[in-house]
Amino acid sequence: MKGITFPAWHGDHYVTLAELLVRLGSFGLDLTWRVEMDELVDPRCRDLERLSTGAGMDTLTLLSLTTPFLQLINAEAHGFAGDDLAIVLTELDSSLWDVRASNAHVLNELRTHYPGTENL
Repeated sequence: MKGITFPAWHGDHYVTLAELLVRLGSFGLDLTWRVEMDELVDPRCRDLERLSTGAGMDTLTLLSLTTPFLQLINAEAHGFAGDDLAIVLTELDSSLWDVRASNAHVLNELRTHYPGTENL
C-alpha cells in the first residue's frame, strides 16, 4: 500500500472522517470497516467500537455515525474488500490524516482536494 499525509485543518475547516468517506466515492461503498480509537470523545464512539468488532460495519453505517460532525483523536479506520485490507484512514492528534490505500487512483483524488498533501 502507498500512502499520503495531509493537514486535518484547512483554515477553519476540519476534514472529518465523514468527509473522507464521501471523497472515496464508489471505491469506498462496498468496504467493511473497523475503527480503533485511543480516546472516546463523543457518545457515538461507543457505537463505533461496538460495530467494529466481529464482521465490522458497512460504509453507510460508518458514515451515519460520523455525520454531521465527529472529530476523532488518534483513530484508525480500516476498510476491507472481503478479507483484503483496501484502505487505512489514520487521524493523528486531530492535526493530520494519513491515508494508505491499495488503489493509487484514490490517493490521487485525495491529493487534488487537500492542499499540503505529501507522500508517506
